Amino acid sequence: MPQSSTHPTLLRITGMTCAGCAGRVEKALQQVPGVTGAAVNLMTEEASVVFDGAPADTAALVAAVEAIGFGAAVQEEAPSATEEDDRVDAAVRQARWRFLLAWLLTAPVSVLMLVHMTGRVSIPGYVWMEVLLALPVLVISGAATYHKAWKTALAGSPNMDALIALGTGAAFLSGPLHLAGANISSFAAISAMIMAFHLTGRYIEARAKGRASDAIRRLIELGAKTARVEKDGETVDVPIGEVRTGDIMVVRPGEKIPTDGVVVSGESAVDESMATGEPMPVDKGEGDEVLGATVNTTGALRVRATRVGQDTFLAQVARMVQDAQSSKVPIQEFADRVTGVFVPIVLLLAAGTFALWMFAPGLMEALGGWGDFLPWVHPTDRSPLEMAAFAAIAVLVISCPCAMGLATPTAIMVGSGLAATRGILFRQGAAIQALHEVRVVCIDKTGTLTHGTPAVTDVVPGEGVTEEALLAAAAAVEQDSEHPLGRAIVEKARERGIEIGTGEGFAATPGQGASIRLDGALLRVGKADYLRDSGIALEAVEGKCDELQAAGRTVVLVARDDRVLGALGLADTIKPDAAEAIGALRAMDIRPVMITGDHHATAAVVAKAVGIEEVIADVLPGGKAEAVAQLRKETSARMAMVGDGINDAAALAEADVGVALGTGSDIAIETADVALVRGGLMTLIDAIGLSRATYRKILENLFWAFGYNVIFIPLAILGLLHPVIAEICMALSSVNVVWNSLRLRRYNPPRM
Repeated sequence: MPQSSTHPTLLRITGMTCAGCAGRVEKALQQVPGVTGAAVNLMTEEASVVFDGAPADTAALVAAVEAIGFGAAVQEEAPSATEEDDRVDAAVRQARWRFLLAWLLTAPVSVLMLVHMTGRVSIPGYVWMEVLLALPVLVISGAATYHKAWKTALAGSPNMDALIALGTGAAFLSGPLHLAGANISSFAAISAMIMAFHLTGRYIEARAKGRASDAIRRLIELGAKTARVEKDGETVDVPIGEVRTGDIMVVRPGEKIPTDGVVVSGESAVDESMATGEPMPVDKGEGDEVLGATVNTTGALRVRATRVGQDTFLAQVARMVQDAQSSKVPIQEFADRVTGVFVPIVLLLAAGTFALWMFAPGLMEALGGWGDFLPWVHPTDRSPLEMAAFAAIAVLVISCPCAMGLATPTAIMVGSGLAATRGILFRQGAAIQALHEVRVVCIDKTGTLTHGTPAVTDVVPGEGVTEEALLAAAAAVEQDSEHPLGRAIVEKARERGIEIGTGEGFAATPGQGASIRLDGALLRVGKADYLRDSGIALEAVEGKCDELQAAGRTVVLVARDDRVLGALGLADTIKPDAAEAIGALRAMDIRPVMITGDHHATAAVVAKAVGIEEVIADVLPGGKAEAVAQLRKETSARMAMVGDGINDAAALAEADVGVALGTGSDIAIETADVALVRGGLMTLIDAIGLSRATYRKILENLFWAFGYNVIFIPLAILGLLHPVIAEICMALSSVNVVWNSLRLRRYNPPRM
């Protein structure tokens, strides 16, 4: 059934066990007509497919995946927390019973094998017991492995399961061949041990995958399960899925707000820490927007639903995290190219190893003779056929590319999930790698380094006037003003607990000032020229006004009748963490640069206060992108742009990494590669630090994934690697990659 391609089409893929599987599924999806991009995530078992604008042909996608031996189903929407838990738990339970059954039969056969190898005790019918105990391990516990191997082989795309199936199958067949009189020892017990270790690794991986995907599940769990909705004059509880846009919801104290909406009545403080990270509740009243999953703390609210289902803030965050986890980082492309041809190469290596031991045993014994100290290496005691089978099986088992496939996605999953819990949303996995390479950060001033709204910073009363009297007079004039400076003055008076009088005869001169009459006196508030034109002498405050202006303040003068009462300095105040964040950037060897449309004098004051030495000021709204491009050309460095406004959107897109503050405009956030939901600049430091930590984990994982193959494949070819040891090493390499990625959870952000 065709779907709209507004968002990528998501598929649940089953049957993948290694990076080669993911690569083949991805290639098959990319060949479907109309597909412009496909990304397959081995960890989440999902595929994200983008079409060229036409409706997505989901039937063709499913058919393409099934044609190469894997299963596929369309995901209409993000699963609920319960559904996701059930899926993960089912996978873990299935993996658990397979490995437990395998060891139930493998343990006794392993003991028999060890006793038999010592030669001290003769076990009648040993090979028969070996074969009979190993058979159900392969046929029952290993059934899924053989099934997947068969399906992918028939489709011409053999995967890791094919290597395990060939290795265990060849080892097991040596038992019946021995019983039939062939000159070969039985490796049937070894086949059971290989399968048991393989299934143990699968079980540990299943558990680790569940833990790695906890981030999305925790986000989904944050949402409310029910809502109290007004219907036909009554209030009824309904499942959250039945809430529709426009419904009026009643939210009592202590309850979660069911979905995004606008307060229509009531007043309360809402805990928005899950979205912003700010611990203090935010006051909400009529007309204020609220987010679903935030907690109403004190009073009852009536909220009109404005966004429901997949359009809510929480759903969008979950989708961003999911998209980041499903996308690829550039470094993964190399691993994908290797794993894409790995299985065929391994099959050729195994065949070559078998042929060399069969037809040139003397050469192989000479090459591997230095390993005679290993207890399982006795080539002179075995026929060429035995050694050929022994070495070829080890090659098949050790060479599984699972660890290479898990190396990048596991780190991306854990890193992006951890970032989401800290208010950092990587819109694409590639942004994690790009951000770690950034060496220059361009930062917008207004709304990024500063709050973006003016506040009274200086109260300078004249002789014989108190600060309270000065603020009271100014606030009385400005209390009905809509001008940002006027609102800031009134807010400052209210903060001080000053009673504000009500005057009459309000008169305003646009851009200059305003006046009222209060208690028989004429109060004026405005610029210096406004008061001078009214015949008021300003000599008493001119010196202080010059000081305030030199400090980057906007100066407002206050007068009663013909006497100046004093001056107020207003400025867009600097965010508390701005200076700390700039210092942290320098400590990380990153060069901060301010880009702003403000005058250079004002920008220089803010830059000096936060510790920025380079300032590009007087930039027109459309010129920020050009400034970023020019700076990149001059420095030849990877650059990030941090902003929050609509006028920052082009610059965010121009930079190598666009970083938007979550408190900013929707356009800026949509254009950016990284969104900082909490809005503070120290969150940027967390984002950079986490990207570096995640990238280090990717490199560590790839090093171990490639390293163990480089070391152990030659040993296997020379007959120095026991097949059981090979399987243990293979399983441990995959588990090591997953657990190494999970160690990211202990990451602590850098602090000054």
